[in-house]
Amino acid sequence: MAKTKTVYVCSNCGADSPKWIGKCPNCGEWNTYVEEIVATKEPAAKRIIPGITETGKIRPVLLRDITSEEETRIDLKDEELNRVLGGGLVKGSLVLIGGEPGIGKSTLVLQTVLRLNNLKTLYVSGEESSRQLKLRADRIAHENPECFILSETNLEQIFIQARNVQPDLLIIDSIQTIYTEIVESSPGSVSQVRECSAAILKYAKESGVPVLLIGHINKEGSIAGPKVLEHIVDTVLQFEGDQHYMYRILRSIKNRFGSTAELGIYEMRQDGLREVSNPSELLLTQNHEGLSGVAIAAAIEGIRPFLIETQALVSSAVYGTPQRSATGFDLRRMNMLLAVLEKRAGFKLIQKDVFLNIAGGLKVNDPAIDLAVISAILSSSLDISIEQGVCMCGEVGLSGEIRPVNRIEQRILEAEKLGFSRIIIPHNNLKGFDTNKCKIQIVQVRKVEEAFRQLFG
Repeated sequence: MAKTKTVYVCSNCGADSPKWIGKCPNCGEWNTYVEEIVATKEPAAKRIIPGITETGKIRPVLLRDITSEEETRIDLKDEELNRVLGGGLVKGSLVLIGGEPGIGKSTLVLQTVLRLNNLKTLYVSGEESSRQLKLRADRIAHENPECFILSETNLEQIFIQARNVQPDLLIIDSIQTIYTEIVESSPGSVSQVRECSAAILKYAKESGVPVLLIGHINKEGSIAGPKVLEHIVDTVLQFEGDQHYMYRILRSIKNRFGSTAELGIYEMRQDGLREVSNPSELLLTQNHEGLSGVAIAAAIEGIRPFLIETQALVSSAVYGTPQRSATGFDLRRMNMLLAVLEKRAGFKLIQKDVFLNIAGGLKVNDPAIDLAVISAILSSSLDISIEQGVCMCGEVGLSGEIRPVNRIEQRILEAEKLGFSRIIIPHNNLKGFDTNKCKIQIVQVRKVEEAFRQLFG
């Protein structure tokens, strides 16, 4: 007869302990142990035969004898999603899509499924009823005659229906709502997520049916549940964006069948998500001629170049302590750039309020937009607008130098394609690049003072 006992499991790495511990000795995280009730069974006696192991049929194979073949991929009829996955969905793979509540994960997966008319799909929803999914499908205005909907949270029942339907693609929405009868704990717990994910992975590998898992994220922004979940799956996609803006970004955090440098951009609409093939044109729709505090940066997210608008507002501090605020940019890096302006360039901003915003609700981590950030701040401080048709890229060092950036050719060609007349780049960043083919004027600078002379005279 099964006995129940209480253990404490780390929600980050899955390590267990008989008592609560403040700091996990396995991963070093604090306050991650949660209480779980598990059932223990008496281990069955195993017959041990000397010289024969349980994996006796599996033998080592020489590396040169293994044949390498191209993975069979499924075209999802979505260029952005295909790009992020590395060319399509690999058969038998397990893909996890995570994101904040209401960001559009279920909408993205459902509209992708409804486009696949040649695939039999089983959509398992543990959060919504069949009628709710029907209403969403009617709003998206796509129809797949081979799409089956199942509102179920019991994993054993899901596998029974999957054997009956024999789908070509399985969707689980979401993994935190699924539970198995093997583990006696509530859905969404560490043990339930771990066991359900392992069972789904076994089903995907044995049947060759690709599975898309939708997962929640916690307040820190990482996938909710144990870290084992991210290790089990083949691909982890992060769907992010601000709910108050129309743009959504799909990033690849882990991909065993492709590159993690890929990026997909979508626009949220009433009838679903629309693919954004050229994000630069959408992010630069406003005419800011004659307005100060605006600089255009040639950034790269993943491997895609696009031009973004950097906005800054500098005003006198009303209170004793000046305010520093950044939206879509690292606040600590902005404070460092302000210190460089103060120390190396001689601009007194210590008694100024500084507000920085990356237009479009994007969050950019590319260090190459440093030059655009300090240019926008200085433009607002001096109340002098930057000339129309000028963009820039470059990382700013602590000594005030403009450091080289990667993929400068892609940045220059993107600026030229969008009609910019001049681009400011770091010095000696054009090794091996033929500038005679470019119609755009390329200005190379070594320090921030040279860049300011080019911008403001």
